[in-house]
Amino acid sequence: MSPRKIIIDTDPGQDDAVAILTALASPEELEVLGITAVAGNVPLALTQKNARMVCELAGRPRARVFAGCDAPLARPLVTAEHVHGKTGLDGAELPDPALPLQDAHAVDFLIDTLRAEPGGTVTLCPLGPLTNIACALQKAPDIAGRIAEIVLMGGAYFEVGNITPAAEFNIYVDPEAAAAVFACGAPITVMPLDVTHKALVTPERNRAFRDLGTRVGETVAAWTDFFERFDKEKYGSDGAPLHDPCVIAYLLKPELFSGRHVNVEIETASDLTRGMTVADWWRVTDRAPNATFMGDLDADGFFALLTKRIGRL
Repeated sequence: MSPRKIIIDTDPGQDDAVAILTALASPEELEVLGITAVAGNVPLALTQKNARMVCELAGRPRARVFAGCDAPLARPLVTAEHVHGKTGLDGAELPDPALPLQDAHAVDFLIDTLRAEPGGTVTLCPLGPLTNIACALQKAPDIAGRIAEIVLMGGAYFEVGNITPAAEFNIYVDPEAAAAVFACGAPITVMPLDVTHKALVTPERNRAFRDLGTRVGETVAAWTDFFERFDKEKYGSDGAPLHDPCVIAYLLKPELFSGRHVNVEIETASDLTRGMTVADWWRVTDRAPNATFMGDLDADGFFALLTKRIGRL
């Protein structure tokens, strides 16, 4: 069976970086057509640079990275240096990338690729704010019917918010973009905080990355050591949630996850709940389901998968 064609849309971010590494380490299952950068955890100048550094760390010097939108559709950019550090990848030193940035804009790459590949064969994997994806859908509405699936990290239901009391960061940064994506009609699978907060990098799991004895394993361990300082204090948990790799793990081993196909709407108007993902988990409305909203995962299986794949690099 041929590998699944994917485009990773990302704002690296240590957990984004682990997701990219896992995908690049899985060529039998995943063909990474390109990586599109968006402003989010840090500004675009850093996210596109970080994506290129991660590709080089993975030993993929011919990977294609495209810079996209540097601000949300209708709001000022909110970033998360307080979590990820001033570079977005604090915790491990990586050299400046030699891998060139592609000339095309990320939005144009998304449109051109979805039109060029057979319909229903390209999966989009957004790991950050959904600005690039929404802009592509607005510029070329015809691509919505050509998307195989959108598997994204974002939102929350039982876990409510991590940047405000009601909203998860990726959705909060650009709620108008999120609303457009959830309304586009393409199949959508969501990895919300309800799942990612169960993917905790405990000391034992982080030691497994370091014990790989490779540069990549050491780097992943150093990254998670860095950003767990914030999350452990915030949540009082045994480790930091490894959010974005849930998207790639789902593509590789969907049986690790469980959820429900429900209606998900995005709040864009309220100052109090802006960016909230209103998931009809209990199906109490007559709104049509538009997303598979995950609620649980096998955390041991998830980390076993990640450690094995990271060990390939």
